[in-house]
Formats: sequence, structure tokens, C-alpha cells
Amino acid sequence: MKMQDTFFNCVIKSLSTIHESQRQIIADIAKKLSDKVCDNGIIYIFGCGHSHIFAEDVFYRAGGIACVRPIFIEPLMLHDGAARSSYLEKQEGYITEQLSAYNITDKDALIVISTSGINPAPVEAINWAKSHGAFTVGITSYQYCDTQPSRHSSGCNLRDVACISIDNNVPIGDAILTYGDCTPFTPISSINGIYLIQALFSDLIKSISDAGSNPPVFKSGNIVGSSEHNEVLLARYKDQVPELTVNY
Repeated sequence: MKMQDTFFNCVIKSLSTIHESQRQIIADIAKKLSDKVCDNGIIYIFGCGHSHIFAEDVFYRAGGIACVRPIFIEPLMLHDGAARSSYLEKQEGYITEQLSAYNITDKDALIVISTSGINPAPVEAINWAKSHGAFTVGITSYQYCDTQPSRHSSGCNLRDVACISIDNNVPIGDAILTYGDCTPFTPISSINGIYLIQALFSDLIKSISDAGSNPPVFKSGNIVGSSEHNEVLLARYKDQVPELTVNY
């Protein structure tokens, strides 16, 4: 059997587990997020390292909603120094100043993605949002939360501090394949994370519609006539999500 076949089987098994175990939690969170959106709130999304990918995946996306604001702190992303980003994620108080640039309120929500959930940055991001009255969601690995000590002085991990959390079913170490004497390889957190965030947003969009509102969904810019549709959404959210139109 090729390694790609083994990987495929692992992915299918993991996603099936997530779907069966987390589907009701996802639906419940979607309803709470829908209430925020219908009240003109914004959904903020934050992740360090590779977890910032999930914020990008639902931001200004064809088929995605416009009321999403990613929190991009570049030193915590990989392109500004990979090893340093990992170091900074572990430092208490590092993100405090950067988060002050975001005007989150009790009308809004914050989703924080961290597979381990044990580092100060994701924990402090949740605490910051809660201090402003925002609804908070963690996407994390319960296997990590159950077995690995927090690096935050409070002793809390992401699951402990978020209003509600989703288990991304990622094993400790992330890598799911082995072969011979190789170090375990092929991470699964990105696939599981993309599935979870898009599953959540699909339920969210349905919930907005069921509430009697027209979901603010972007059309692909490569479809004739989409520009007019998208310009309306840009005008509507440009003040709450300045990243949509900065330098435009």
C-alpha cells in the first residue's frame, strides 16, 4: 500500500469521527454566531503559526460571508520568522498590545484555533475577547488538553477559557503516519481544521437565512456580474472589517 493510501484512510476516519462527535456542537455554535451576525456583529478569527491559515480560508472568500475579520499578527505567522513565531506564541503578554488595535465588542465573536491550546497567545486572545463581552469559540485538540500541561501561568488551556470548544481530533504531535525508523510524519491538523471551520460556516449561513436575514455571502470575482454584488458587501462592512478594502 502506498503511503498516500494510508493517509487517505486516516483522513476519512478522522473526519468521520469529527462529524459524528462534533456535529451538534458545531450546530449550536453556528446558531450563536448567527445571532451575532444578525445583530450586525463581526466574527473575529485568530491563530498562530499554521493556525492562521484558517482565518485566511474564510476571509474574503467566494462562497464565504463578508462579516469576518482575521486577526493577523505577523510575528506570530511563519513568514516573519518561523522559529521566532513559535517562541513568541509561548510568551505571556506578547499579544496584548496588538489586540488593542481591534475594537471587539459584546456584539461580536472570536474564534481561536490552536491544536495544542496550551500556549499563552491563544489563551490570552480568548481572555481579551471575553473581557469585552464577546462570545468565544476554541478549536483545539482534546487529546492535547487532556494530557499536556498549560504554558500559561493560570494553568488554563484554550478549552478551559473559551465559552465553547470544538475538538479537532488531532493526535498529540499532529503527525499521523509512520514508516520504518522515520520520525512520525504528515500532519492532519490543517485538513481537520479546514473541514471544521467550513462546516461551522455552512451551518452559520443556513442559520442566518433561517432567521430571516439574507446571508452576506461573497460571489466569486470570476463570475460575470459578481462585482456589483461584492461591492455592496464591501461598502457594508468596510468600517468593521477594514482589511477588506485597505489599499483598495
